Amino acid sequence: MTIDAPALLAAYDAQLRTHVPPRLPAGARAEEDGPLVRLLGLEGGGFVGYRDLRGLDGDELDALIARQVELFRGRGERFEWKLHGHDFPPDLPARLQAAGLVPEETETVVIADAASIAAEPRLPDGVALREVTERADLDRIDELEAAVWGGGPAWLADALEAERAADPEALTIVVAEAGGTVVCAGWVRFLAGTEFATLWGGATLPEWRGQGIYRATVAHRSGLAAARGFRYVQVDASDDSRPILERLGFVAVTTTTPYVWSPGS
Repeated sequence: MTIDAPALLAAYDAQLRTHVPPRLPAGARAEEDGPLVRLLGLEGGGFVGYRDLRGLDGDELDALIARQVELFRGRGERFEWKLHGHDFPPDLPARLQAAGLVPEETETVVIADAASIAAEPRLPDGVALREVTERADLDRIDELEAAVWGGGPAWLADALEAERAADPEALTIVVAEAGGTVVCAGWVRFLAGTEFATLWGGATLPEWRGQGIYRATVAHRSGLAAARGFRYVQVDASDDSRPILERLGFVAVTTTTPYVWSPGS
């Protein structure tokens, strides 16, 4: 299948960047502020997204950023402004940092045709995939994240549990297990009203890397997306996962950098 990267980016911008799930977790809500769509009350903190900033620049843009900071400051809640590599104006990163937002690791947005990626997972001997829903399994994913990253997000299990409670059909969580140990985990979100399913997670214990386990979770989750009629799968890929995904057929379309404000900043 021929992949048109500009067309994929246009679809991504139009369908994903201001998408709000029809069923949000308890206590969460969505608001609009000019071009922004703002999510509040999520387990991991708030989120600010937009398709574009409608030409805002200078003092008007600084005021828009300042409103987000003051709102979340009043709530005592961290938030993420999701910046993309093709966003305008060019000095937006500097304006965000001047307002106290701190950039985290840049990732690459990659997209593929779901049916092309879907395949029967190929796993090493002794490793099996399992879809999970129970809290005990979500806590095991937390332990995996802590082992891989030296202390994963403490709110992850709570966030996944709340998301599934709000809309269990919109999220599937998968673990790869070996002898009762979770060695890799990932999840797929099915975005209602779009052509996209999005893949998240994928952390793998160091001693289990290089054996195709992450690729197997991608194939399995892409198969779930294709079976449900989603045309594309999308990933915010780290520098470690991007080469693996591109070998599978994913195409890079832009970059994304979380700019994060936290209470006390």
